[in-house]
Amino acid sequence: MVSSEDSAWDVPPSFFGTRASGPTVQRLVLGGQLRRLRESRGISAEQAAESIRGSHSKISRLEHGRVGFKDRDVADLLTLYGVTDPEERAALLNLAREANTPGWWHAYSDVLPAWLEAYVGLEAAASIIRTYEVQFVPGLLQTERYARALIRQGSAVGEQEIARRAELRTSRQAILSSPNPPQLWAVVDEGALRRPVGGTDVVREQIKHLMDMAERPAITLQILPFHAGPHSAMGGPFTILRFAEPDLNDVVYIEQLTSALYLDKPTEVDSYLEVMEQLCLQADGATSTAKTLDKILSEL
Repeated sequence: MVSSEDSAWDVPPSFFGTRASGPTVQRLVLGGQLRRLRESRGISAEQAAESIRGSHSKISRLEHGRVGFKDRDVADLLTLYGVTDPEERAALLNLAREANTPGWWHAYSDVLPAWLEAYVGLEAAASIIRTYEVQFVPGLLQTERYARALIRQGSAVGEQEIARRAELRTSRQAILSSPNPPQLWAVVDEGALRRPVGGTDVVREQIKHLMDMAERPAITLQILPFHAGPHSAMGGPFTILRFAEPDLNDVVYIEQLTSALYLDKPTEVDSYLEVMEQLCLQADGATSTAKTLDKILSEL
């Protein structure tokens, strides 16, 4: 779909090493700083690669934050780029070390696919999360029983792994209870709320949970009703992540069956932002959410 390295992160197994709630973003920040330093000095990627005994592709992976950083490589690149100030060098080298710190999700590496690991790190560091879901309740708003039912239905795995995956999913939700939570704005298709995931008791519990979560100041929940008809996001769900760091572009996350796309090219992101705005206009207003959820609950 998108082949440019600047427009899509095609996540291979080695993409994004283990990282904590800041290090995924720190790796992107450092990579961007190294790229700007190189370009400002008029140094080619090939020349930079020679200085660290690597290849053009290695420089690309470093500058796009796709791999961890070795102190020696960063030090050699800073020397090549003419960064001689001791404090500036120390700050960037320290950032490189922090970017290699394992994230809390490292404990779930046995059940966390590499292509999803990238998203977990970005989600944990986002300041604004906007998401559209058509098939099920967004992961950040799922109850544990609902999550288990979804995982059980979609994967032929044992109960122990189902429990681990559900625990990972609910652990991600800790960001919503942090002192400075991200702004979560979710548009959920009515069909997702009426789908009998796990049985009536599980769905009732999930709907009540959504009613509670929708009352939080940092959460906006809109429901896209059936009568809204066709819309521009009928191709599938997506999430847009925005970060407080000014040097980082927004990222669009599109999950597939066994992989995911991460888009950060401004023109691509703008297209998804426009679609999201249209969805918000077509969906019922957030002030109607409690009433709609209560109606669905009464019909179960």
